[in-house]
Amino acid sequence: MNRYMRDMTGYGANPPVASWPYGAKIAVQIVLNYEEGGENNILHGDAASEAFLSEITGATAWPDQRHWNMESLYEYGSRAGFWRVHRILADLPVTVYGVATALARAPEQVAAMKAAEWEIASHGLKWVEHKDMPEDEERAQIAEAIKLHTEVTGTPPRGWYTGRCSNNTVRLAVETGQFAYVADSYADDLPYWIAFDGTDQLIVPYTMDCNDMRFAIQAGFTTGGQFESYLKDSFDELYAEGVAGQPKVLSIGLHCRIIGRPGRAAALRRVLEHIKSHDGVWFATRLQIAEHWAQTHPPVHRVRPSQMDRETFVAEFGGIFEHSAWVATGAHALELGPTHDTAQGIHQMLTRVFRSADADARLAVLNAHPDLAGKLAEAKQLTAESTAEQASVGLDALTAQERSTLSELNTAYTDKFGFPFIIAVRDNTKASIIKAFKRRISQDRDTEFAEACKQVERIAELRLLEKFQAQI
Repeated sequence: MNRYMRDMTGYGANPPVASWPYGAKIAVQIVLNYEEGGENNILHGDAASEAFLSEITGATAWPDQRHWNMESLYEYGSRAGFWRVHRILADLPVTVYGVATALARAPEQVAAMKAAEWEIASHGLKWVEHKDMPEDEERAQIAEAIKLHTEVTGTPPRGWYTGRCSNNTVRLAVETGQFAYVADSYADDLPYWIAFDGTDQLIVPYTMDCNDMRFAIQAGFTTGGQFESYLKDSFDELYAEGVAGQPKVLSIGLHCRIIGRPGRAAALRRVLEHIKSHDGVWFATRLQIAEHWAQTHPPVHRVRPSQMDRETFVAEFGGIFEHSAWVATGAHALELGPTHDTAQGIHQMLTRVFRSADADARLAVLNAHPDLAGKLAEAKQLTAESTAEQASVGLDALTAQERSTLSELNTAYTDKFGFPFIIAVRDNTKASIIKAFKRRISQDRDTEFAEACKQVERIAELRLLEKFQAQI
């Protein structure tokens, strides 16, 4: 099957209500990345020095050499930056993304994290790039990261974030069965569920925009004020959405060696003062958010159209275009995926097939539709969908005059155009249907053929919306 497995829809226009504790209007989640001592370094058995996220503009890896300047910049994070940030955040719930080898080289810092009751999630074994790492090697590193993390902190990690991940990372993390959440995603403002081989995994997305890493890249922050302004704007917008009834998560990403510099730490203080000045703010660890979401919004299992075989798909959607199962057959062969597992998603695929068909095929679909309040309706031979649609506006209970008028219009319309009058009755009343009938019968055939096709598409859309609503 031709399938595109990225989900480009997510929660769509109507995300679930987060129902944060205490009626909070926003959840604020602060991450402190602890990577110092886990970065690329030949002392760590790596092939070259680190080149990522530092004060050195245009840094490159030095093969087979130590990079003294790079090392000392990372050391600033552990020696000075961590403690400055710890003083600022010690009274707040914080999640640490701890690189296991870095934590093993940070006994004082780990003790301080634990004393502050911060969650320590896993940030992998080493702070290195994983994109070209063989799957078996990455699987082994994940296992070693969990083992070392447990030895160093006393408890196994409940959260996972690789960051510099491969296409296998999330699946391999899920495979362990270890994690209440995985954070290797930037796809949403709310947690969401995914499934691998029947295992449900909660994803709690992270952030790259509300992140001090932007001090270390060209298209980023250069002053503390820019960082402060951006985080305040992000908070204010999400807070307003929460007040309006759609609470979200504001994730803030920090690094000891970056935000720990004095000029940036001052901006962080001002951001926190701004956030704390608002009522209804829930500061939480990622684990607290994950546990709340799992309890409040557990995974929902339903059959996804994109995962149906052709026979099942056609049985489910073959009647959406009246007596024209070939439309559904054609749709099943298109590039379906999770993003199409909605009423609008299936409608788009069905209408693509209908619109791309030749005029004779579309005419056959028009002719598959019954007359309004015609002989088939009288004989109770309409499809269930058509019966319900016509009844919804009282076409099953016409007066003698109304029935006579519609009969005359049906005959004149069909004689002129060669197909029955089609209208999405659920968008209308008896009066507006008769008005449209009289207007459209005066149009030329090409114009009316196009309008009838649009009505067929609208009928299909309404049927799908009703069908999907019934499954919720």
